[in-house]
Parts: sequence; structure tokens; C-alpha cells
Amino acid sequence: MKKYLIIILIVIIVIALGITYFLTRNNNQNDTLQKIRLNEVTRSVFYAPQYVAIANGYMKEEGLEVEITTGQGADKVMTAVLTGQSDIGFAGPEASIYVYNEGKEDYCQVFAQLTQKDGSFLVSREKTDNFNWKDLKGKTIIPGRKGGVPYMTFEYVLKQNGLNPKTDLVLDDSIKFDLMAGAFSAGDADYVTLFEPTATMTQNAGKGYVVASVGEASGEIPYTAYFAKKSYIENNKDTIQKFTNAIYKGQKWVEEHTMKEVAEVIKDYFPDTDVELLATVLQSYKDIDAWKKEPAMKKESFELLQTVMEEAGELSKKAPFEEIINNTFAESAVK
Repeated sequence: MKKYLIIILIVIIVIALGITYFLTRNNNQNDTLQKIRLNEVTRSVFYAPQYVAIANGYMKEEGLEVEITTGQGADKVMTAVLTGQSDIGFAGPEASIYVYNEGKEDYCQVFAQLTQKDGSFLVSREKTDNFNWKDLKGKTIIPGRKGGVPYMTFEYVLKQNGLNPKTDLVLDDSIKFDLMAGAFSAGDADYVTLFEPTATMTQNAGKGYVVASVGEASGEIPYTAYFAKKSYIENNKDTIQKFTNAIYKGQKWVEEHTMKEVAEVIKDYFPDTDVELLATVLQSYKDIDAWKKEPAMKKESFELLQTVMEEAGELSKKAPFEEIINNTFAESAVK
């Protein structure tokens, strides 16, 4: 009996030592990871490749631990980056253009692009079977913050469809980005532009009807990208490269898998949305070719963005592509 007790005690000690070793090893691995403070413009299924890059461990494979803050607006994201509260910003490239044109010496450069279409969907208060953009004439729409890419892209689509944004309808830009769905549901405006899954959730709640994709109507445009201060990029080239490598792996994985598989991977980022709904809205983005397949930004896309900004009256002079866009890391990631 005493012999058996000794054997059991030895087994318990071995198991305890094994668990201690595993926990210590795991903690040491986490300690060696470099922490990156990422500020994203909003939390949306639209950014699925980013969440895949983190959830699938691609960031950790590169030695990075990403801490995400949701800024709720490109202006807020840019402020966080410029003041050193965040290392990397994730928002529309227009924010970097504005800062460059202000003459700031340590401006921000875009080093990787994630999305290539507008990610918002037009939601109507009334059910519409055969929506036409001209249906917006005389209506009130909540399109987001004036000067932001969502607002300017929406204006661009209106003009492409023969509507004058200043005289043919009312664009209510007084409502903060994260309050737009609530304001619309409360009865403000005839239409609202919303990202997924908010657009579909608004429809499922009986508060409105998704009638059009702004991204499908606008065509390819550099909508959301990663940027950092020039000084940060210069002093942390290895970090930026590793981050871009992981993002590219996320882009490839999303391209090669079903939207149900993508939904399973990113579900923890959307705890209030079931997997089936996630898969549905992911497919909506897949159908309009919303995601870049690799992170380098095309010059023609950048120029189109500036044209949209000019037409919106938000850009007095164009910024040089070579100053704002740094494709070095994106090109190396693909190689």
C-alpha cells in the first residue's frame, strides 16, 4: 500500500512540474512578444482579414501582440497616432493626406491597404423592391462625418447618378459615427449608411431595409489602410514589416476560405452576432470584392481618392503619392 502511495505521489509531482513548465514557458513567450497599439476606426466585419491575422496567430508568429482600440472616426484615430497614444492607425488614407497638407514635418505614411471598396450599405426606412439612386431626391440621409471617406464616397456616388448633394437632398452630418444606427432607428432621416453587421442587424430588427451597396456603386477606391508617423516607421522598420506580413497572411487566408470558415475565426470580435449572420454579411463584402488581396496601394486608386476629395470640396491641393504611400513593406510581404 505504501509503495502505491509513493508511486501516486511521484506521478502527481511529475504532472505538477509539467504544468508549471508549460505555464512558465507560455508566459515567457508572451513576455517576449512586442506590443503594438493599434487604433481602428470602427469595429466592423468589413475588416475581417485584420481579425483573422490576429485570431489565427499570424501576429504572434511575427513576434507581435496587438492591443486594439476602436477610435470611432478617422480624425480620432489620427489624433491618437500623432500624439503617441497609438503606434499604428487604421482608417481612411484621407487622414494622412490632410495632415501632410497641413505641413506637419512628422506626418503619417500609409504602409498597407486592407479594403478597396466602400464598406457601407444604404439602409432605407421604407421597403424598396427596385431601388434607384434617384429615389434619394428630396430625402434626408445620415452619411457620416463630413470630410471622411464614407461621406465623400457617398457624395461621389450621388454625383455619378445625376444628383447634386447640395441641392437635391439633405445630408445630415451632425450625428457621430457610432450613433448613426441609433439615430436612424429612433426616427431621424429617411436613409442611413451603415457598415456590417450593423446594417443587417438594423434590418433584422425591423428598423429598416438594406437597399444598396455604396462600395458596389463607387468602384475601387483605397478605403481603409494602415498608417504610422514617419519617425515611427523609420525607427521601427522591422516591426512594420512584421505587422504587414501578418496582415498579408490574413488577406490570403480570407481569399482562400469560405465565409462560414472566416465567420468561425472572427466570431469572438463580434460576441453579439451569431455565426450564421456573420457569414451572411461577410459574403456581402466578398460579393463586391471589398478586400485587397495584397497590401500594396495602387497609384491610380490613390489618385481617384484625391479626385473624390477634391470634388467634395475637402482638398485644396493634391498630395504626392510617393510622400504619403510607402509600399516598401507591402511589396516585401508579398515576396
